Formats: sequence, C-alpha cells, structure tokens
Amino acid sequence: MGNRLSKIYTRTGDDGTTGLADGSRVVKSALRVEAMGTVDEVNCHIGVLIEQLAGEPEIAGALARIQHHLFDLGGEFAIPGSEMVTEKHIHWLEEILDQWNANLPPLKNFILPGGTPAAAQCHLARSVCRRAERVVVALAQEDKVNPSARQYLNRLSDLLFVVARVLARRNGGEEVLWEQHRSTV
Repeated sequence: MGNRLSKIYTRTGDDGTTGLADGSRVVKSALRVEAMGTVDEVNCHIGVLIEQLAGEPEIAGALARIQHHLFDLGGEFAIPGSEMVTEKHIHWLEEILDQWNANLPPLKNFILPGGTPAAAQCHLARSVCRRAERVVVALAQEDKVNPSARQYLNRLSDLLFVVARVLARRNGGEEVLWEQHRSTV
C-alpha cells in the first residue's frame, strides 16, 4: 500500500458528511458510519486490553488477530456491499471460545465487571461490542449487511466475556459476583 494520506485534514467533512470507500458521501450520523465508529471503538478497547496482558501471549495473540478482523469489518461498512468477514472467522472465534470456556466453572451467578484491571477492560470491550452489534442490527433494517458481520460481533462479545472470566481468575484472582442482597437500599 502506498501513501494514502499525505494530509490528515481535508475539510471535506466540515459540512457534516463523510466519504465512504466507494466514493459516496453520507451524513456522519448515518447508521453505517455509526457501525464503522463503534467497531473502531471495540478495536481500541481491545488494544488497551492487549497492553495489559504481559505474560498472556496466547490471549494477547488471539486478540491481536481479532483487531485485524475488526479492521476488515469496519472496511465492510465503509464499502457497502463488500464482505470481508466470513463464516470461517466465526468458526475460529467459536473454537477458541470453547477452548477457553472449557476450563471455567459453570456460571451460577451473574458476573460484574472487575476482578483485575485487565478483566474489567475486557468487560468494557465486551459491552461496546454488544453496542456495535445493536448498531449493525439497526443498519441491516435499512440497508444490506453481510449476516456474518452481525454474527461475528455476537460471537466476539461472548468470547470477550469468557476472556474476562479467565483473566479475573488468573493468579488466584476471583470474579466479582453479583449479590442480590447488596442491590437493596
């Protein structure tokens, strides 16, 4: 790839529109732009998480691969009609999800974000991923969207939940469990 951006600001978005990769322009509040931006947010949160994972090369490596998937997914939304995320991506997520979940005890209670800074960051990435999925569902109601895109985000949020559980339990740590009696005033 050659030099694509010689200048960071273009002033073309000053009117409240942005350019898609196919050359079309849309308002910045469009669901397609919201999907691109929310997927980018998930990617950013995962990047922060990776920086907290010294000593966790397997998890960090998988998350780095996911960052590339998310960049491709953002590209799908920037190029209407394109499909870069496929069922193979979803199956890969399911394989590692099953692998990491196999060593966890069954859930008997709801889990709150926390346990360790990395686990809390992973829960944050998970919640933004769920929001991205909701935006993509809304986008699909008004425009054609690759079904694998929505499925990928759904599976990724599940994976991030499992990774948060794994990280909270590392080195003798514990998950933070919701306690109903603590909800009362």
